[in-house]
Order: sequence, then structure tokens, then C-alpha cells
Amino acid sequence: MLKKIPLHTQIIVGLVLGLIVGLVIIQFGFSPDFTVHYIKPIGTIFINALKMIAVPLVLASLIVGVANLGDISKLSRIGGKTILAYLLTTVIAITMGLLLVNFFKPGNQLPQDTRDKLMAQFDSQAGSKADTAAAIRDAGPLQPIVDIVPENLFAAAADNGSMLQVVFFAIIAGIALLQIPKDKAKTFTDFFDALNDVIIKIVEYIMMIAPYGVFALMASLIVEIAGDNPDSAVELLLALLKYTLVVMGGLVLIIVGVYSIMLKSFTKIPFGEFLKALRPAMLLGFSTSSSSATLPVTMKLVEEELGVSEEVSSFVLPLGATINMNGTSLYQAVAAVFIAQALGMDLTLSQQLTIVLTATLAAIGSAGVPGAGLIMLIIVLEAIGVPGAGVALIIAPDRILDMFRTVVNVTGDATVCCVVASTEGELPDGLIRQSNPFTNTEAEVVEAQKD
Repeated sequence: MLKKIPLHTQIIVGLVLGLIVGLVIIQFGFSPDFTVHYIKPIGTIFINALKMIAVPLVLASLIVGVANLGDISKLSRIGGKTILAYLLTTVIAITMGLLLVNFFKPGNQLPQDTRDKLMAQFDSQAGSKADTAAAIRDAGPLQPIVDIVPENLFAAAADNGSMLQVVFFAIIAGIALLQIPKDKAKTFTDFFDALNDVIIKIVEYIMMIAPYGVFALMASLIVEIAGDNPDSAVELLLALLKYTLVVMGGLVLIIVGVYSIMLKSFTKIPFGEFLKALRPAMLLGFSTSSSSATLPVTMKLVEEELGVSEEVSSFVLPLGATINMNGTSLYQAVAAVFIAQALGMDLTLSQQLTIVLTATLAAIGSAGVPGAGLIMLIIVLEAIGVPGAGVALIIAPDRILDMFRTVVNVTGDATVCCVVASTEGELPDGLIRQSNPFTNTEAEVVEAQKD
């Protein structure tokens, strides 16, 4: 019976039940020991499982993504435009997220005693982190660039905090695969392609326990943070609500602001008609939280409804499903700063610039599957010295936000595809209406057949 309930519904149920259980334990003065010793470990297992597959997920998906470009010459024109557009929109999305979260400061409304409890819970190595911060402060200005190049790949792969080094190796390996004979590269590429499929399947397994993990994390979080003061639980929930609204507002701004300006500047497609044509893919992305699962529908709509040539769509859209994660990138920026604010940690300008760099590179290696954004957030957190376990703060609404940010990712893929097609002369002046079962009414199909 449980299998018939959609995963996002199960997670919402787990969230609500965890909230209720936590509040009941606080309200009636029950001992928190049972929650801490028997419920919280389920949430810890869930978090550890996400961390476990972070490195292989980035390594496999990024190597395959770069290698699938085909050859270096393809990067010269269409590939160059596509990658540049995706990277620019990603940086814009991250910057928007940082501006919004620094302006509204959703994590700052927590009282100091709640922050102290959070920090004590998530960071048992405060002293070592202070030493690390001092070492970073004393390092030279080019040290961040030096740190990107791994001294030992296997050591970097064993440490989620060194994910940038793994990303660097994956990009270099992908480019190298493009420049060696295809028959020799095929074995290597096939291995990582298969590994990528295996990792995505493991992500599906992990997401099966997501409802239980969310329940355990929410219940234990409420119990441990509230303690003898139930008001702090309410304050935490209000902070989460404000955080959710900031993320949602940023996602809306990307669609109605950035994407509409891009379409108006480079194409003749009315923005309202663009959204109408793409609506089935957006709804599918919302329901599945997977831009990869939505890709076939997106390609069909972009070609048949918007008139983009198959040559452009077959290159730009699959690449976008790999490296274009605007919604996820904005969410990572907001979530990272929110968690730091909730823990009472002041992020420097350098750390926030690190968020831009790390989130951009993480977006390239992020798989278009449910839960991948959460894994990448852990990478971003550990890159700026914020405890990775802090994701427990925002994991409750994560599945809901995942649905909305996937809509932004899918819409961004289609937007860039139309822009690139227009600059290549591969886009008609107006919308075309073909016999498309996703969007056309019966009357429109008949009219199209007459034409």
C-alpha cells in the first residue's frame, strides 16, 4: 500500500509526523533519550548514505557529461555558446540567492541559545576548525587555486571537503577522453557510464528511506533543540518558513526575470507562449523532481512546439540536464548561508565567493535525479567550513523545494536551447503548432493536419 503513495507525499507525511512527535515529546515532558538513541540514528544513516555516494556521483556524471560532447571541435561554436550560457545563468542564480539570503537573513531570527545548541550538536570540532580558519587566513592569495589541483586523487576522493579536486580531475579526464582514439576511450567511457547508472540507482535506494530519514531528523531536531523551551522549536519552524519563502521567491525571479529577458533579447518567442508550450515538461519536472527523466518530453516540446532544430536540441538539452542546475544552485547558495546564520557563523566575502565557485562546479557534476541537490549542498557546506550535518536543518522542506527547483532547471534548459538555436539561425520567427499530444487540443491537432 505504501508503494502506491508518491515519494514526495511519503516525505511530507514523514515531515509532519516527525514534527508532531517532536512537539508531543516536548509538550508532555517525555524523556528525549528514546528519540536520541533510537530515532535519530535513522536520520544519521540517511545523511551518511548521501555523503557516501557524493564522490562517485560527481566523478562518474561529470566524466560522462564532458566525454559525451563528442569531440573538441563541437565546443568551438554551439558547444561554446551553450556552456557559456549555462555557466552565466548558474552564476547569476547563485548571486541572486546570496543577495536574497543576505538581505532577508532567515537564519538570524533564531535566539542565541538556540544557535549555541545547534552548533554544539553539529560541530564537535570547533577547535580544529578555528585552526583551519587561521591557516587559510595566513595562506597566500593563490592558495585556493593551488588547492584545486589534487596531490593525491585517492586522498581527495576520500574527503568530501576536497570535492573541488575531484571535479578538477573529472573535467581533465573527460577532455582527455575526447582527444584519444574513440575505440580506446569507449571502454573507459562505458565503465563510467555504467557507474553513473549504478550511482543513480543507489540514489533511488537512498531516497526510499528518505521519509523515515526526514521523520527521524525532524523529530530529533525538534527534541534536541527545544529542550526545556518549546518556544525555540516554534522559532526554528518560523525560520524554516522564512528560508523556504526566500528560496521560492528566488526561483520565481529566475524564471520571470532572467529567462524572460534572455528570450526577449535573443528570440522572437513571447514569454507567455514559451511557458505555455513548455508547461507539460515543467509539470513533469515538478512531479518527478528529475530533469533527466523529463528530458525526452522537453526535447519533443522544444522541437515540435518551439521549432528548434533537432541538431541543436539533441546537443544542448542533454548537456543542460548534466550541467545546468540554476534552481539547484540558487537553493544551495540560500541554504548554505541560512545554515551558517542558524549556527551563528559569519561568512566572509571570500567564503561567499567560494560558494559561487563551488556551487557552479557542483552544478556541473550534479545528476538530474531527486536528492542530488542535497548531496551537492553538503559539498558546498564543507567547502566553506560549515558542518555538513547542518543539512538536517533544511532537509524537512527539501523535497518540496526540490520539485520547484527542478521546474527552474528544466525551464532553463529550454531557454538556453532556444537562445542558442536563434543565434545559429535554427529557430523560426514564430511558434509552430504541430500535432503534439502533450499540449494540443483535438481541434488544434485537426487544424495542424489541414495545414
